[in-house]
Amino acid sequence: MFKQDKYIISALVVAALVCMIIFLTYQTQGKWSYVLTLRGTKIIGLVLIAIAIASSTIVFHTISHNRIITPSIMGFDALYIFIQTVLIFFLSVQEIQSISPTLRYFINLALMIAVFISLFYFLFLRSNRSIFLLALTGIVMGIFFRSMTNFMIRLLDPDSFSTIQGLLFSSFGSISNELLSISALLIFICLVIIYKVRFQLDILALGREKAIILGVNYKKLVFMLLTIIAILVSVSTALVGPITFFGLLVSNLAYLIIKNQNHVNLLVTACLIAIITLLVGQFTFEKLLELQGTLSVVIECLGGITFIWILLRTHKR
Repeated sequence: MFKQDKYIISALVVAALVCMIIFLTYQTQGKWSYVLTLRGTKIIGLVLIAIAIASSTIVFHTISHNRIITPSIMGFDALYIFIQTVLIFFLSVQEIQSISPTLRYFINLALMIAVFISLFYFLFLRSNRSIFLLALTGIVMGIFFRSMTNFMIRLLDPDSFSTIQGLLFSSFGSISNELLSISALLIFICLVIIYKVRFQLDILALGREKAIILGVNYKKLVFMLLTIIAILVSVSTALVGPITFFGLLVSNLAYLIIKNQNHVNLLVTACLIAIITLLVGQFTFEKLLELQGTLSVVIECLGGITFIWILLRTHKR
C-alpha cells in the first residue's frame, strides 16, 4: 500500500468517526440513553446500507470489467417495485400494513435472491454464456418488471397508487430496527467471503483469460461473487428501497483517489466514502434542513451526473 493511500484511508476513518459523533450528539436533549440508542440504531442502518452498496458495486465492476454499470442494471430495483405492486394489487393496503416488517423483509429478500440466483445459475453456470449476456438479460427482465408494474398500477385505486409511489424512492430515514440484526449478519457473511477471495479478485481484474491461466476457477468464482452481489443488493433494497447510482458515485470516487487499486484498498475506501456520504447527507436533511428535502433524490442526481461524466470522459479517450 502506498503511503498516500494509508493517509487517505486514515483520514476517511477519522472523518467517518467524526460524522458519527456529530450525528449522535448534535442538539441532544432529554435522556441520553434514549437519544443515543435511537440515533445509534439509525447510524448502524446507514452504515450497513453504505457497506452493502459500495462493496457490491466494486465486486460487480471487477466481474464485468466495466466501471460504468452497477448491479442495479440487473433489474433489482424493478423486481423490488414489482413485488410490492403485486402484493398491493392482490391484497389491500391495510392487509399489507398488517403484515410485520420482518415478514415483508424476508418475502422481498427471498424472492429477489431466488430470482437472480436462478438467473445466474441457468445463464452462466450451466451454459457458457458471457457476463455481458447475463447483464443484457437482467436489463430485459428489468424492462419486463417495469412494464408489468406500470400496467398493474393503472388498475389500482388512488390510495394503493400513492402507496406504490412512495416505494419508488429510497428512504434512508425509515430503516426498521427489527431488520438490522439479520441484515448485519448477511452482510457480515458476504464480507467475510469477499475478504477470503480478495487475491482472486485482484487476479480476476486482469481479465477472464489471464485469470484462467493463473489457475482461477473462473465460472465457480464468478457465480459465487454474483450470488454475494445478489444478497447484498437485495438486503439494501429491502431495507431502504431502490438505489440506482449511489454505488457508481462512491466506487468511482474510490478509483479516483486510491493509487494502489487492490481490492482491499478499494473496498475499504468505497465503504468509508459511502458511510460519510450517507451520514453527512442524512444529518443535513434531518437536522439542518428539518426534512425539507429527500436525500435519495440528491444522491441519485449526483450519481447520474457522475455516470454522464464517466461516459463523456470515456468517449474523449
